[in-house]
Amino acid sequence: MYDSYGDVDRVPELLARAEREDDAAAWDELGYRLNLESDLVFPASFAALPRLVRLASENARARGLAGAIIRCGAGDHGCDELLAGCAEAITEFRGLLDRHLRSRPDDYLTAFRDLIAAEGHYHWSAVLGDFSDDFYEVACPHCAVAVTIAIGGYGRYSAIRDWNLGDVDRRDLKPALSEMISGTGRRMHEIAVRDGQSRLADGIAHLYGRAECPRCASVFIIADEYESAHRPLV
Repeated sequence: MYDSYGDVDRVPELLARAEREDDAAAWDELGYRLNLESDLVFPASFAALPRLVRLASENARARGLAGAIIRCGAGDHGCDELLAGCAEAITEFRGLLDRHLRSRPDDYLTAFRDLIAAEGHYHWSAVLGDFSDDFYEVACPHCAVAVTIAIGGYGRYSAIRDWNLGDVDRRDLKPALSEMISGTGRRMHEIAVRDGQSRLADGIAHLYGRAECPRCASVFIIADEYESAHRPLV
């Protein structure tokens, strides 16, 4: 159960210290050892996850670290059996995050992404922003041209991105009606609406809406094309 440093005995000691004293230095070191550069996880990360989840209801650092580990679950970490063994803890964590989101916390988007990852939707957890300035690249399913999708302060449109001219030949997006959103999108949209996160809900409605290809004028559902290209193999 080695960590990012290759040590096998340091994490239990740090967890005990963090639990006993809520030691900031201990939490910082646990972050380095269990979630290196917010991107890599190790056997010790999953071994520590159940204990982090137990602490998470009363400790924001534990909640954040548990979420960061789960978001890396789709990566090539070689710990699939250890991750599978955390199923009960992850189920508990989902309930904890859902309750936390209902309180409309300052870290809403981070907790929202953690919940989406804990439900197995790693690709959306990795890329979903607050829709103040979000861009998604998809290939038109009909002519294969690269289409830029903008959802944010710059507008809500599909376009062809030009190195010198920027986004050209813009076409307005058509957001999906709430009752037309299905699957993961419905789940995300319902949570955002429930919690009064209007910009997030509106962004998800556009993400699961329709875009027109500026090259061939065909119409496609943005989320479907993005998911087919980016959903990880887990």
